[in-house]
Amino acid sequence: MVLPAAEWYATLPTFLAFAGAVITDDAGRILLVRTTYRQHWNLPGGVLEAGEPPHAGCAREVREEVGLDLEPGRLLVVDWSAPAAGRQALFGFLFEAGPVAPGTPIRLQDGEIADYAFVPPGEALGRVSANMAARLRAVATAQETGTTVYLAR
Repeated sequence: MVLPAAEWYATLPTFLAFAGAVITDDAGRILLVRTTYRQHWNLPGGVLEAGEPPHAGCAREVREEVGLDLEPGRLLVVDWSAPAAGRQALFGFLFEAGPVAPGTPIRLQDGEIADYAFVPPGEALGRVSANMAARLRAVATAQETGTTVYLAR
């Protein structure tokens, strides 16, 4: 029996997706944000809205979280994380968002972002979660090789 398309699509598994931006300053330091709801620092970004393309979600999240109107550039990392602790599988997309000019104002999102810092890549690895550290190492590989890195964990 062939199901109507809407019924068939309803039987398929679902997943979550997020997009984040790798924003640097003129010294090559990475912009990290500290949210009000997580212990570790993170890249600016967040969960995609229904039907939202990753690059558009990245730009939206950056505008919301740090007040920067940046156009995401090259896709650096695609990350797939297996379902865990009641969470669906998670796809992540990290985009290059270029260096920001010195003195560019950062406006933190009220109630969600508590702080920000531009930190050297090595220091960033110590401030973020283990999952984000793996993503940042993949970012470095992507930038060194000019390729997009695929992570699957």
